Amino acid sequence: MRSNKGRDTKPERRLRSALHRQGLRYRVSVRPVPTLRRTADVVFTKYRVAVFMDGCYWHGCPSHGSMPSSNRDFWVAKIEGNKRRDAETDRLLVEQGWFVVRVWEHTAVEDAVTLVRLALEESKSHFSPRAIRADVR
Repeated sequence: MRSNKGRDTKPERRLRSALHRQGLRYRVSVRPVPTLRRTADVVFTKYRVAVFMDGCYWHGCPSHGSMPSSNRDFWVAKIEGNKRRDAETDRLLVEQGWFVVRVWEHTAVEDAVTLVRLALEESKSHFSPRAIRADVR
């Protein structure tokens, strides 16, 4: 598992590149709340928007996630734990006044950018913070 990248994956780089091309500026791999040990992939600190790019395998995508046949009990517990941690992260960040955007790695870049822009607009308009999740396709 050491060879699995924790940041700067291809889907993350594609999303960041598309956001940058649209003139959006952000921070990369930042803890939105310093006391919370959770790192967002893309963070817009001024607007309090945190973007997470979730891998289909590690976060249990209903369409593309899979379970290995060996050591199945370990992997089921691991992926379910990741899902619980993601939900807790969303809840804690929203409670702290952050908008959370969760995008699957297979989500089209244009759709991901649309979700990020939606969160930024809602933040600028002083809507109540919430978590926004990309639909599974």
